[in-house]
Amino acid sequence: MRRDNLAGWMFVAPAMIVLGVFFAVPVAAAVVLSATDFDLYALADLRNLRFVAIDNYLELLRTPLFWKALGNTFYFVVVGVPLSIALSLGSAMLLNSQVARFKGFFRTALFAPVVTTLVAVAVIWRYLFHTRYGLVNYGLGLVGIDPVDWLGDPRWAMPTIILFAVWKNFGYNMVIFLAGLQAIPGDLYEAARIDGAGAWKQFRHITLPMLAPVLLVVSIITLSGYFQLFAEPYVITQGDPLQSTVSVLYFMYEEGFKWWNLGRASAVAFLLFAIILTVTTVLMRIARKRGYA
Repeated sequence: MRRDNLAGWMFVAPAMIVLGVFFAVPVAAAVVLSATDFDLYALADLRNLRFVAIDNYLELLRTPLFWKALGNTFYFVVVGVPLSIALSLGSAMLLNSQVARFKGFFRTALFAPVVTTLVAVAVIWRYLFHTRYGLVNYGLGLVGIDPVDWLGDPRWAMPTIILFAVWKNFGYNMVIFLAGLQAIPGDLYEAARIDGAGAWKQFRHITLPMLAPVLLVVSIITLSGYFQLFAEPYVITQGDPLQSTVSVLYFMYEEGFKWWNLGRASAVAFLLFAIILTVTTVLMRIARKRGYA
């Protein structure tokens, strides 16, 4: 028994060491850092470092820009996540249908945005939505619609970023949904058709219940990813106009690497972690009550 335990620990030890060095130690260091006023002066001389306990967290709660960034992030999540999941599920159902042709081609084409470089396609997206020279406004002009300042108007900047994020990421969820749909026995749909159930009733009473565990996983993955919005506003709008696209992670980046308030930046990271943990925990409890997890 001891030999078996020793052999097991020997096999696990390399992975545990890697996790400890590259995950546990940095997280513990960030926890300590969030309780200090570590800034540019402390970076030059550690004697300038002071322990401030939870002052960084309290100061964040008194910072209007943090609340604005939090509101922008929730707007992005509340609108973007359902839109992404709906588009992913719809695309998967189309690819899984009997009438679909060239399934391999369309599966590859729809998944392609996921593997493209985010910064490169974000730059292209910025030019597509340029007010004067963008193809989107050019197309609107052909049908008599005045140009829209997509990236310069606070009302349109975040919806444009949401549209970009949905286009960039929905292919990943589509593949997961497609695997879930292919695992549903076809006999269920055949029995439903014999009983006179239409397409909507089949979707409501067969597809959704059978896909519930997959839908839970996709929801958690998408939520956690969308809460970590950063690269899109950083490349496309730099947080403007009027800070309407500043996300929590973008705010953390500016605190840490623009103003060198690394203690406050660490506090932002743990507040965001607490928010994501709370939302995912609520989802898991709802799923357990309904028997999906």
